[in-house]
Amino acid sequence: MTPKRAIVRKPGKSFTRCVSCHPMRNTVDLAKACEQHAVYRRTLSELGLEVIELPADDVHPDSCFVEDNAVAHGGNAIICRMAVSSRRGEEDDVEDVLRQYLRIGRVEGPGTLEGGDVVHFNNRLISGVSQRTNMEGVRQMRSCLRVKVDTIADDRMMHLKSHLTHLGRNTCIVNRRYLRRKVLQGLRLIPLPKEEAYAADALAIGDIVLMSSGRTKAHKLVKDAGFDVLPIDTSEFEKCDGALTCLSILF
Repeated sequence: MTPKRAIVRKPGKSFTRCVSCHPMRNTVDLAKACEQHAVYRRTLSELGLEVIELPADDVHPDSCFVEDNAVAHGGNAIICRMAVSSRRGEEDDVEDVLRQYLRIGRVEGPGTLEGGDVVHFNNRLISGVSQRTNMEGVRQMRSCLRVKVDTIADDRMMHLKSHLTHLGRNTCIVNRRYLRRKVLQGLRLIPLPKEEAYAADALAIGDIVLMSSGRTKAHKLVKDAGFDVLPIDTSEFEKCDGALTCLSILF
């Protein structure tokens, strides 16, 4: 299903205190992040999406990563329960917007679920069972969204979308660690070079794929597969363990 809308939220004043294991985490530049986010919002609009911008949230440092707050599929959405307690509360504004369009459910404890773990296909989802999403969260998502949900479990993984993105046309880019997972059989897989692993989180809108700038080998692989690549600078978000899909909810 082609998305019509994108929910976004620009970084708040506390963004530099984001939850991150990135080695450059202490060099986050808030002003530069806001500039990069403005380019991101403008790009989504130019690609035909209605961009719904939430007010900045200065209380929650990671609140610009709205993807983690909810999973939408078809006419349904489930509001996530974040694994990191400091992020709980981000999702309230997202829920207010989604209620205007979709039937809403909510993950209840002990379930945890974050949208960054969920890869979307037309008739199924693949969810990571990870450091942030547990099987109870997956079970509740499956029930609420009324869709088949396959899983890839790895407790080394923060979010599945850091390693796997569906580009459309039954094609995925994937980091080699997950290349032979059974749930990926039947898909056209594009393995990424190890040194460009960050490129695995890309955002496909129609035949255009937004990819983090500088990963030229990954860009060429995606172009050779028949897609148009639009590089976007996400350096400050990567320092906070985020990337392109993390910054929006498409529905």
